[in-house]
Amino acid sequence: MGIQVIHGECHLPGESRSPDVPKQIRSLLVHDYYSSEFPSGENQVFETEKHLLRSHGQEVSEFVRHSDEIRAQGSWGTVKGALATPWNPWASAALLREIERFKPDVVHAHNTFPLLSPGIFHAIGKRAARVLTLHNYRLFCPAAIPMRDGKVCTECLDKHSPMPAMIHGCYRSSRAATLPLAFSVGLHRALGTWSDQVDAYICLSEFQRGLMINAGLPSEKVHVKPNFYPGNPPVTAWAQRKPYVIFAGRLTAEKGLFSLLRAWQAWGAAAPELRLVGDGELRPELERMAAGLPVSFLGQVSAEQAQAQIAGARLLVLSSECFEGFPMVVREAFAFGTPAGVSDLGPLPTIVQHGKSGVVFQPSNPQSLLQEVRTAWETPGLLEQLGQGARAEFESQYTEEANFASLMDIYQQAIEVSRNG
Repeated sequence: MGIQVIHGECHLPGESRSPDVPKQIRSLLVHDYYSSEFPSGENQVFETEKHLLRSHGQEVSEFVRHSDEIRAQGSWGTVKGALATPWNPWASAALLREIERFKPDVVHAHNTFPLLSPGIFHAIGKRAARVLTLHNYRLFCPAAIPMRDGKVCTECLDKHSPMPAMIHGCYRSSRAATLPLAFSVGLHRALGTWSDQVDAYICLSEFQRGLMINAGLPSEKVHVKPNFYPGNPPVTAWAQRKPYVIFAGRLTAEKGLFSLLRAWQAWGAAAPELRLVGDGELRPELERMAAGLPVSFLGQVSAEQAQAQIAGARLLVLSSECFEGFPMVVREAFAFGTPAGVSDLGPLPTIVQHGKSGVVFQPSNPQSLLQEVRTAWETPGLLEQLGQGARAEFESQYTEEANFASLMDIYQQAIEVSRNG
């Protein structure tokens, strides 16, 4: 069935594992990689957390699938993916074989869509503690992003039912495409998968935690651990930074790019260069809209090139019009001492503190975006000051050491829940 298991264990000489409070926690990391056509923040988090655990001497193995195999099989791949979404017994059986081989303390899943399915949590049972990172809202929202017709929509979460998504065809604007996802949401609500079959959830922000608890997750199992940036990158001196603003991400509707470009249109000739890193279906329309403006489309670049662009910028702008999880680009901006301008929506205004590590503007409001960004840009010394605040936020909250300690604590709590449940 295309299962790929990668064995990569690290052992500390002479160290033993206590049956009660292990000095090491053996973790089996589970992930369905999204399409390689576009970079994925979830894929990136999976990789960085894997390296984090191994660099701290933990024993780690992987169990992964790749969604590219669906695309490679054409129409049959699409059908197979739809059938596997609610429950995939073959994936569960293969996972159990790896559990028997590796004997993990924790099985930590990042993404099960579409080829693994939530059925794996039932299969694992009490063989290991079960941890799930919530990179989006797919447990209760078939579209994964609570957004419909360009506006935030939490109807499926609020009503504890996927029927609104079916009615509106929220996934890819298609009822047929939404059906397997809606069925999966309804099935696993009915089976109690999310109340009984996962020992710890990792949310990326307090905002997301509250939303998911209201949607039905047991509050005592839901923890908050934001994304982190590995290492301790140098900060580009302010005098060496070029006068440009950067956006990095998918060129899609939920990112608020029409509002961003409308703000640049209103700013006019005095506007700084705006660099857009990334690609997506809106690029041709955005390029037409940006004609004559100081806007550069850099397209899809490597992670290293994107980070270099962020490190050299004077401001990162994230004009999202949907609920984000914890945007990787904000994490990177803070690590490089680059302030961020973000929408006052979802977790963003709690991640970026207005006047301390960046600026916050009203979502879907080009005039508000223009006012806040222009004021920061034109006030002498303000952006540099905000950049220093951004770096201070990174050093206090988003380093490897802070994240490792938090992850180990969550793993230990999950182990206790699994043993006592």
